Amino acid sequence: MKVLVFGLGYVGLTAGCCIASEGHQVVGIDVSAAKVKDIAAGNSPIHEPGLQQLMEAALADGTLSVTTDVADHLKDADLALVCVGTPSSVDGALNMSYVAGVSRQIASGLAAVGKGRSEKLTVAYRSTVQPGTTDRLIRPIFDELLDGTSDEVVQLVYNPEFLREGSAIKDYFHPPKIVVGTVDAKPNPQMEELNANIDARTFWVNFPAAEITKLVDNSWHATKVAFANEIGRTCLSVGIDAKQVHEVFVSDTKLNISPYYTRPGGAFGGSCLPKDVRALRALGSEMGTNLHLVDSLLRSNEAHKFAIFQHCIEGLPAGAGVLLVGLAFKAETDDLRESPNVDLARKLLEAGYKVDIFDPCVDAEMLIGSNLGYAYSQLPMLERLLVDKKTANEKSYDRVIATNATISHLSLPASANLIDISAL
Repeated sequence: MKVLVFGLGYVGLTAGCCIASEGHQVVGIDVSAAKVKDIAAGNSPIHEPGLQQLMEAALADGTLSVTTDVADHLKDADLALVCVGTPSSVDGALNMSYVAGVSRQIASGLAAVGKGRSEKLTVAYRSTVQPGTTDRLIRPIFDELLDGTSDEVVQLVYNPEFLREGSAIKDYFHPPKIVVGTVDAKPNPQMEELNANIDARTFWVNFPAAEITKLVDNSWHATKVAFANEIGRTCLSVGIDAKQVHEVFVSDTKLNISPYYTRPGGAFGGSCLPKDVRALRALGSEMGTNLHLVDSLLRSNEAHKFAIFQHCIEGLPAGAGVLLVGLAFKAETDDLRESPNVDLARKLLEAGYKVDIFDPCVDAEMLIGSNLGYAYSQLPMLERLLVDKKTANEKSYDRVIATNATISHLSLPASANLIDISAL
């Protein structure tokens, strides 16, 4: 198939490279000329294990190309994947401006093509959206620009992704499930071909059921993290070993479901969980339902961030030197968006501590887009704070704070005053 991927961020670029590796012809489309230029030159704009190699192979094989202009590609494309961002608005609802913009771009392009296509184009959305978006926002755009003939020209699909940063390529080929929303909840041939080599249960559902899936899943993951951290800081306050409590808790795999997202440790963050919790909360407010637990998740997470900060500075004199190991919200990624570790770094600086930061995956000069914007809005002096491995190993610090598995990159002396947030 010829597959167009709109939006070359974490989801779009990863999906595009994975699809290209299966022999499909992929055209990546992004509004950022700088990003397109970097990718075309073989430089991945994001850090994701295995992505650079996958991208280089696809470019070399000719199965992946990138552009800023959809041009004539709509004439013979079989499938268009929309993977643009949907950041949180002020009220917590999702900002649909990028989704609307790309929808207009595709619809206008199809209108210009006219009758040059012999079959419908499947347009599949992977951006996180509120339930009802396909019917109330996307379909009307296509109807307007195609003079009410959208059903004859396109088949709309909503196909949420379940990629975890740090293991996105593995997750693409081995997802927990495949969810595809269509107008009649019936299979779509292009989506079947796209997922032909993926061994996972497929759910064919209507649009709203598919659209809410991502919000429900990520809000559940956030619930597990917040619950575990409430137990963790309670144990910490009364002198109980939370690691032992966690060991007992996760041994019950029959009733307690699984150990994932349940280990007491750092606050949740990143580009998905906080945003999707806000989105589900906004939906509950709009519908008049009382989502008390969901309403409490972000407040609980902020309380946990403050508790972590207090724990980290306990007994630490003013002006002391601190090494923060791990700045991204998760090891083996460079994503700083809503990272609780960025918040911790800011709190330490505001409290007057001398802070160095070591994260092998974060390069201040390589940050782009919303990742760059968030990083420098929170830590404008980021480039000065980052230190290399040699400095982190050799310099003497009054306290070392490890936020994730990144600590394994260092060879610190046994005398290091280490606090491991990831295992309270």
